[in-house]
Amino acid sequence: MALKATIFKADLQIADMDRGHYADYSLTLARHPSETDERMMVRLAAFALSADESLAFGAGLSSEVEPALWRRDLTGRIQMWIEVGLPDEKSVRKACGRADAVRVVAYGGHAAQLWWNKCAAALTGCKNLEVLDLPQAATRALAGLAQRTMRLQCSIQEGALLITDGKASVELEPRVLKPVEKSKGR
Repeated sequence: MALKATIFKADLQIADMDRGHYADYSLTLARHPSETDERMMVRLAAFALSADESLAFGAGLSSEVEPALWRRDLTGRIQMWIEVGLPDEKSVRKACGRADAVRVVAYGGHAAQLWWNKCAAALTGCKNLEVLDLPQAATRALAGLAQRTMRLQCSIQEGALLITDGKASVELEPRVLKPVEKSKGR
């Protein structure tokens, strides 16, 4: 018998000073049986970094054709594709061809650095790709906030996230491994 996903509920208040985005979200996260609390909470942090009313969780580990998160417009065009973890370089390049913008939120300490060293040259030409790396100590601490029902507040300022449940706080300072290349205006 196949194991079923574990359902987590998160009420997430976001105050993103960088983007001027202030909103409350009631989220349902399905944690795949092979997914750790750390990865699930990194997905939640990735949501906070790009939050808006049309951002949705994809099938993630359950599907090879959907990302961890994505934002689509009313026509179905993929505006933002967000992967979490250490995806293979071929799938990232494919996502860059399908979406207006792609973000990879890597984590895992030394493993993330090895992954980037392996993929960097092949992904340099992807102009719509941004790659962020979250510090391992912070993502492990973030996993400690995981509960089946969560009430979290997230403040974002100067790229750093502060996530708290009222008892404990975790600060995540993403390191930009590859910024999105700005298109030159006319």
